[in-house]
Amino acid sequence: MIFQLPLAGVLMKLIDPPQMKISFLLLAAFTSFVQAADWPIWRGPTRDGLSLEKLTGTGVKKLWYANPGIGFSSFTVANGRVYTTGHSEEKDTVFCLDTDSGKLIWKHDYPADLGDKYYEGGTSATPTIEDGKAYHLSRWGDVFCFDAATGKIVWQKNIQQETEANIPDWGFSGSPLVSGKLLILNVGKAGTALDKATGKTVWTSDTDNAGYSTPYPISLNGKSQVVIGSGRAYKGVDPTNGTVLWEHTWSTSYGVNAADPILSGTKLFISSGYNKGCALLDLASATPTEVWRSRVMRNQFNSSVLIDGHLYGSDGDESKSASLKCIDFATGTEKWNAADVGFCSLMAADGKLIVLTAKGELIIAKADAGKFEPISRTPILSGRCWSAPVLANGRIYARNAAGQMVCVSVK
Repeated sequence: MIFQLPLAGVLMKLIDPPQMKISFLLLAAFTSFVQAADWPIWRGPTRDGLSLEKLTGTGVKKLWYANPGIGFSSFTVANGRVYTTGHSEEKDTVFCLDTDSGKLIWKHDYPADLGDKYYEGGTSATPTIEDGKAYHLSRWGDVFCFDAATGKIVWQKNIQQETEANIPDWGFSGSPLVSGKLLILNVGKAGTALDKATGKTVWTSDTDNAGYSTPYPISLNGKSQVVIGSGRAYKGVDPTNGTVLWEHTWSTSYGVNAADPILSGTKLFISSGYNKGCALLDLASATPTEVWRSRVMRNQFNSSVLIDGHLYGSDGDESKSASLKCIDFATGTEKWNAADVGFCSLMAADGKLIVLTAKGELIIAKADAGKFEPISRTPILSGRCWSAPVLANGRIYARNAAGQMVCVSVK
């Protein structure tokens, strides 16, 4: 983005007037390219819910609908295709749709239980797209590697049956993480790693309950590690061999450590619902220490985003009074509380929050620590909406639990 204006200046100096029209067309094409951004993995390329894409529009126009079936998977977008999952007729299905039209490009279904314990059930994890492959982990341990373009199965297995890892109450929910030659899954007490090319198990951990978060890669003191949330703790794990480098006990009711951590410097923010709250951990030494702990932000399962030293997120459980909040990352101090938004999920781009309320209202608001300032509020769905919205290439994708999916334009 930062190269847009300098490039424009260079072109103006280098081109002759007869070439002006052609050069401006090239500049426009380049600008469109750098402003667009794919979203190939859960929480985006920077794994923090933040997009580098410009959000120049505020008006919302519905482009197309689809119905992938019951579930709470979000979306990944790559090379003109959007991927998601859903459940119907006793089968889970992985979908690949055209981003322009919503037309089905390919799908793969397989037998699966609905798993509607305390909620609608259906699929949970979002597919991961990397180097022409699509990776998927089901709630029951089915792991697939597809050719992302054609849907052809490269390999598949059931990792739960192989490792005998406990299935958490609501099934496995973290998206697969590609780490070098490995595919890391939140399966087992401290994760499991497969060879991404063959599916062969490289390392695994104790069979105790996994949490529900996605493995989160970080680097500290030049050493790579992956933060994995189990049912009782957050751990730093060596991705090459599964060695636990550190552990911080974090016991949440029902083992629901589901929201993804956020790292800034050596400080790691963790949060969970059921009135557990949040904490800021300092990972500078071998043993994590708590900088602060509070109930000011209780992310039940939708993660917060960090912008300019402030966290924006959904505070509270879906079944109780919840709100959109802004807190100070360094201290945990509450900056504002938008109670009228209620339970929600969100991401951010271009200094703006993209919020989907539990009732299907899409809110675009300035990421301002001083006040909650909506730019637009548009109903786009009905029913229960828990899945995080995704902005990619000028479009926002959203869905509800029943499986209604909508693509809207914000260009």
